[in-house]
Amino acid sequence: GHESSAVIFGAAALARVDQATADRALDLLPEYGVNHIDTAPRYGDSELRIGSWFERRRNRAQYFLASKTGDRDKAGAYASIRRSLDRLKTDRIDLIQLHALIHPDEWEQALGPGGALEACIEARAEGLVRFIGVTGHGWTIAAMHRRALERFDFDSILLPWNWFAAQHATY
Repeated sequence: GHESSAVIFGAAALARVDQATADRALDLLPEYGVNHIDTAPRYGDSELRIGSWFERRRNRAQYFLASKTGDRDKAGAYASIRRSLDRLKTDRIDLIQLHALIHPDEWEQALGPGGALEACIEARAEGLVRFIGVTGHGWTIAAMHRRALERFDFDSILLPWNWFAAQHATY
């Protein structure tokens, strides 16, 4: 039900800035039609900066908000989702993503019994998240994501795509 802008805001840029600087950057989003924000716990203080910005402007509903979890086990991922909700000062994350799921061992743990995927599914059932995705980088990530889609019907796959990568045989 949300049509995201073609350009999204990657909140890693807010990792090490103060709130005033973050506010100035985030205040530019509506001016340029950006209504999709992507953040992660690994992005320093970005979740805190976004949460404070939303709280003061009371405009959370205008944005599609994506975050991630780097945890691979169910308990850790569920705690990560709850922590992100607190830091973002919201009751729902639109898209939770398994962050940088690259290594086959981590992939097996996250998608296996007691893995992070189970936490995401549980959080979705509770209304804490709307959609579930997976992210990754590297020459083998397209193949890993294809395998992931065979295991679970992810709503979103995030990977780098450019002319250089498309020319690489392994990619």
